[in-house]
Amino acid sequence: MIKKSVTLLLILSLLLSFFTPLAQSAELDEATRTVTFDSSSKTIVLTPEQVKRGKRLFNNSCAQCHNGGITKTNPNIGLELESLSLATPARDNINNLIDYMKSPTSYDGQNSIAELHPSIKSAEIFPKMRNLTDEDLLSIAGYILLQPRIAQEKWGGGKIYY
Repeated sequence: MIKKSVTLLLILSLLLSFFTPLAQSAELDEATRTVTFDSSSKTIVLTPEQVKRGKRLFNNSCAQCHNGGITKTNPNIGLELESLSLATPARDNINNLIDYMKSPTSYDGQNSIAELHPSIKSAEIFPKMRNLTDEDLLSIAGYILLQPRIAQEKWGGGKIYY
C-alpha cells in the first residue's frame, strides 16, 4: 500500500511539473502589450497571439544572431530600447523596425546592409525571410519592443547573460 502511494505521488508530481509552467505563465496585461507604433508616439496593443507568434518567429528567424537581444556581430549595439532609439532613423517603434526588417541600413542610416543582414529585400540570400508577411514582421517587432519590459536588464545585456 505504501509503495502504491509513493508511486502515485511520484506520478502526480511529474504530471504537475509538466503542466505547471503552462498554468504559471500568466497572460501579459494590456499595459505590458502596449508598444509604440510609429515616430509620432502612437501606440498599439498587441494581442497575446501576436506576442506568442512574434516570439516563435523571432526565435526561428532572428535569434541565431540576436539571442537575448544582443547582436553577435556587434555586441555594442543590441536590441534594447536605448540602442534602438539612438539609431538613425530611431528603430524604437513598430513601423521603423518593420522598415528595417524589409530593407536594413547601417546604424547611422547611411548605407544599405541588405547583403549582410537578413531582410525581406535579401530573401534570396536569407531563405528564412522569404515567407514572412507584414503581419509576421509586426509580431516580431512587437516581441522585440516588449522584451525590455519582460526580460528587463537581461534583454540586450550581452554575453554576461547568454
